[in-house]
Amino acid sequence: MAMFRIIIALLLIGVSVTSLLSQDKTDDATSPKQAKEPAETKPAEKTTDTNKTEGEKRKKPTGHVPLNSQGTVLMDPVGKRLLLKSKVCLQQGALEMLCCLDQTKEHESILTVNTKAYVVHTGLLALSAKPGSPVRYDPNEDKLYPASGQKIEIYLNYKDKEGTPHRVPAQSWIRHSIHRFYAFDLPQLPYGVEIPKRSELRYDDKHKEISWYGPMTKAQRENLLSLSQDRGYRSAIHKFYKLGLSRQMKANWVFAGSGFFVDESTGQRSYQAEGGDLICVANFSTAMIDVTEASSAEGTESLLYEAWTERLPPRDTEVLIELIPVFDSKDTAKGIPE
Repeated sequence: MAMFRIIIALLLIGVSVTSLLSQDKTDDATSPKQAKEPAETKPAEKTTDTNKTEGEKRKKPTGHVPLNSQGTVLMDPVGKRLLLKSKVCLQQGALEMLCCLDQTKEHESILTVNTKAYVVHTGLLALSAKPGSPVRYDPNEDKLYPASGQKIEIYLNYKDKEGTPHRVPAQSWIRHSIHRFYAFDLPQLPYGVEIPKRSELRYDDKHKEISWYGPMTKAQRENLLSLSQDRGYRSAIHKFYKLGLSRQMKANWVFAGSGFFVDESTGQRSYQAEGGDLICVANFSTAMIDVTEASSAEGTESLLYEAWTERLPPRDTEVLIELIPVFDSKDTAKGIPE
């Protein structure tokens, strides 16, 4: 049944391309809506080779199936994964994306890929991944509902300058932002404390806040602690040091599914993720794949994550992204029925 759904999805892709090309010659696959309508997408049924005949085993598709003319989105039916051929476009800076579409948000994304977003969406549907919903805010409840959907594991494959291949979890290229301001309430600067002129430490007497920018070295911490025994002051210094340490992103990704925008004047429906919001690390209501935790997208200074520069290969390095839907019930993301 799982293979039957894959074949049907691929047929839908082929049928839809003809009609879509008349509207946009760069489109290479079916839209999410067209892919959803024929039948419900169910989690892949677990089977083992021991339950199959030799004939059934031979019917397994081999190789990767390209889903667009550029050959940048490939489906691996046997491995139950989607492959994206991307490249590094950013090594340092605050992040909104792990991966964006070409010529959209490269200034805040580690990777970029030349494809249409709905091609990726359709590929995930063909693998029986179920879309959930993007993040949303309910003003009546004053509550933020995180993105939901099928859990998607993401791995990155690349070669270093010596040609050695690497395969790493995508989270390892992302860390909590350390190049930012941190501030804590402090009624007053302790008596006798004089902040060094070239220090990143600041005290705002008007707002009664002590602040620090960026990572703090152990030597800086010890020097600042030596200035006072005041409990509030010392607590702030310890927090600045801890928050400035590199901490790898732990959040998981889910297939949120983005949504559609309808032009009221023409009635034309547009898939919102085509704006670039392919694989996000900051929450967007237009995200196709997003993290399951609250992660602000309001202003660069409030972005939760940044590129882990020391772990990234050079710009323009080719990176093969693996998108692997997770069907194990214990790992099923919030919003997906058991």
